[in-house]
Amino acid sequence: MSLSSSIRPRAFLPAPLIRRIVLCLAVAGPAIAFRITGFAPNPVLDLFVFGGAVVAASFMLAWAAEAAQKDISGALAIAILALIAVLPEYAVDLYYAFRSGSDPAYEQFAAANMTGSNRLLLGFGWPLVVFVALFVARKAAAARGASGKSLPRVLDLPGSSRLDVGVLALVAVLAFFIPLTGQIAIWFGILLIAIFAAFLWKAGRAANDHDEDDEFVGTAAHIANLPARARKITFVSMFVVSAAIILSSAEPFADSLVKSGSALGVDSYFLVQWLAPLASEAPEFIVAVLFALRGQGAAAIGTLIASKINQWTLLVGSLPIAHFFGGGGTALPLDGRQVEEFVLTASQTVMGVAIIIALRFNRWAAVALVALFAVQFFVTDETGRYVLSTIHIVVAAVALVLHRRAILPTLSAPFRRAGTIADGPAERVRELENASAR
Repeated sequence: MSLSSSIRPRAFLPAPLIRRIVLCLAVAGPAIAFRITGFAPNPVLDLFVFGGAVVAASFMLAWAAEAAQKDISGALAIAILALIAVLPEYAVDLYYAFRSGSDPAYEQFAAANMTGSNRLLLGFGWPLVVFVALFVARKAAAARGASGKSLPRVLDLPGSSRLDVGVLALVAVLAFFIPLTGQIAIWFGILLIAIFAAFLWKAGRAANDHDEDDEFVGTAAHIANLPARARKITFVSMFVVSAAIILSSAEPFADSLVKSGSALGVDSYFLVQWLAPLASEAPEFIVAVLFALRGQGAAAIGTLIASKINQWTLLVGSLPIAHFFGGGGTALPLDGRQVEEFVLTASQTVMGVAIIIALRFNRWAAVALVALFAVQFFVTDETGRYVLSTIHIVVAAVALVLHRRAILPTLSAPFRRAGTIADGPAERVRELENASAR
């Protein structure tokens, strides 16, 4: 009997769900008290208090978003789940962009959280999910008597994922326009937001392969197995409460990151770029790993790919708009360090797209992603970063040559009718790829 079926639908909230929600609210409580009273003893304590609130609220968001898939099916559910999961990052980044409109000192932080989170997502999140999914698949295959070369070495993605990969390929190429111009103009931001809107609309019309008997685990299972009315009230309430906590904590959390760097003698840019994403991305990684542990590696990767699209379109597109309403000009300027970071992030995205363009995620590709991600922490000078970006492009070129038959079907996927994305050319490419592998 599955976990989800063992939890009987009930009109009241199960005790485990109540305990976990209360725990999250307790962790967020001090931040709410600090915010209401204006109490701010020192930046480091503020960092832990408001950072803890963001993490706690992020977990509630992740639980509610996963359970909501019972009522929102198909590719649209994954796109919405990914959008909700990155709300903490949006709150922090948009605050920096808005503040930079009146205080130029904050311009350097406006996109720092985005570039760090984006690279963390692809360089650590994607490989982690692949390793877990392949471990689960190999364990299951071994239990059936398989061994040696017959054990799974590749995570296959469904044909419907070609839409996501195609859109990500498009925005990865467009992303290079930002470092080339040294700014994010409002008109370019509006273009990126329009691409996101088109992606969401396309995902909503995509073939629906949702199964009403999909299993949920843990906290999401308790929510999903409530009666329909109680379930919707519960996850909507969790969305509202967690969003309110995140939005109220975003400003003091963002300020404490900058001030803590000065107090601790640590580069503030480093804290903004990596500490904030660790706080905001942790629940999303946990949800993705849970999918992989349940044998749903493709769904896990799909969620993380959709998050990449959200970051490169809606988030980046919103930054110059926030900067403008904060009193800045019609473009968010980037200094030399940010230009370098955008080149590195965009080149890594191109490499990621090239690796999965055939909808097959190999172990060697996951190892390459995490290895190159780790290298960046030891290569800190500008020349080294550009060399690393070049390596990303070289790896991408090799992967594209190997998967050349998949390039056209993937790049054309965003422009094809929804019902034809998962079949036709995509399936023929898959057959050719499998034949080549044999």
